[in-house]
Amino acid sequence: MRRLRAVLLAAVVGAVAIIAPVAIAPSASAHGWITSPPSRQDHCAKGTTSFDCGGIKYEPQSVEAPKGSMKCSGGSGFSILDDASKPWPRTQTGTSVTFQWNLTAAHNTSTWEYFVDGVLFKTFNQGGAQPPSNISHTLTGLPEGNHTILARWNVSNTVNAFYNCVDLKIGSGGTDPGNPGNPDPEPGDCTAPAWTAGGVYLGGANVSHDGRNYQAKWWTTGENPAQSGQWGVWKDLGAC
Repeated sequence: MRRLRAVLLAAVVGAVAIIAPVAIAPSASAHGWITSPPSRQDHCAKGTTSFDCGGIKYEPQSVEAPKGSMKCSGGSGFSILDDASKPWPRTQTGTSVTFQWNLTAAHNTSTWEYFVDGVLFKTFNQGGAQPPSNISHTLTGLPEGNHTILARWNVSNTVNAFYNCVDLKIGSGGTDPGNPGNPDPEPGDCTAPAWTAGGVYLGGANVSHDGRNYQAKWWTTGENPAQSGQWGVWKDLGAC
């Protein structure tokens, strides 16, 4: 009888050991990628590359890996995205570019980071809020020439981020794919007063900053409009 009980106990413990990892394994609840200008995985999904991208063409939204990577793949299994020797298509743009995301499953977000050739260029703070499914960010003053933009979407309540690389040919006077037909704004186009860090602004106040117009939703001071995000104090009214 004791031997039978021991055998049954061992069987139960073994079953728990097998089932437990499955029960506690986290499921991915956030996915997304940049569709304009087309990211490398977007080109793969649309079949606009001259080579076979492999499995990423079926799931461009799934380039997920731990935060902090500087690889286009983030260090995930889609290593073809890191291969700079491939003839990745380049989108011709101006020095102001709007990056449009398609989030198939939005997740609470800390920050969105944009790197130009490996150097941090701009950070947008989401403040841990859940972004809309069609969020976009505009970078102004991008350097001319051929450059690769690495966009890193940092999820706030997991250790992971989502990665996108966008290959651009940037030229003065070019257009912004996110605002078709609109050339780069020339210096001096902004008519609203320039935002200052020491200024005090009431709700409804209009300012300009880095070539874009903003409107205060409520009283504020010292909050950079370009870093306000979807739920921040400043409403982005678009390019000047």
